[in-house]
Amino acid sequence: MHAGANPVVLALPRGGVPVASPVATLLRAPLDLFLVRKLGLPGEEEVAIGAIASGGIRVLNDRVIAECGIDEATIELITRREQQEIERRGLAYRGNRPPIELLDRTIVLVDDGLATGATMRAAVTALRSRKPAAILVAVPVGSQEACEALRHAADDLVCLETPEPFIAVGKWYEDFSQTSDEEVRKVLHAYREKP
Repeated sequence: MHAGANPVVLALPRGGVPVASPVATLLRAPLDLFLVRKLGLPGEEEVAIGAIASGGIRVLNDRVIAECGIDEATIELITRREQQEIERRGLAYRGNRPPIELLDRTIVLVDDGLATGATMRAAVTALRSRKPAAILVAVPVGSQEACEALRHAADDLVCLETPEPFIAVGKWYEDFSQTSDEEVRKVLHAYREKP
């Protein structure tokens, strides 16, 4: 992966933030967030029926929705709830600081891993509207299916491991404890303090 000229690293919070910080340091690029939320299957929230990103972009997994018989009213309810969480996190993490300008920049979009890839696809789709020069996706681990789908959505993809059977992102970490809002704020603050 070549980050190109004028890169910016965007982390998908919360889990992508501790992964993105060393990437931004290595590239000597600014670090910011891109807010996106998985739309979880009721009762099994880890199963993605889709995702929603900043700006209201929504990507749905029609296969899972059909297989599980999820109706439109349920999808809308989940979407509204997750949109409220995006707004809450934006205020909690960034305060009044505006997001970094992305026009004609190379975006390195980082998360802690790809299970279905729905969240990352929503982020890529939403970021295309900001007219970047390129979108590169970088993750430590992902399912082969999700990585293949992202290869077609992003301009480039780096996924260090695609184990089979995949099972879940957390299975491939020694410590996969939840990243807190406070940890996200600390990473962003510490990064802004670097020369």
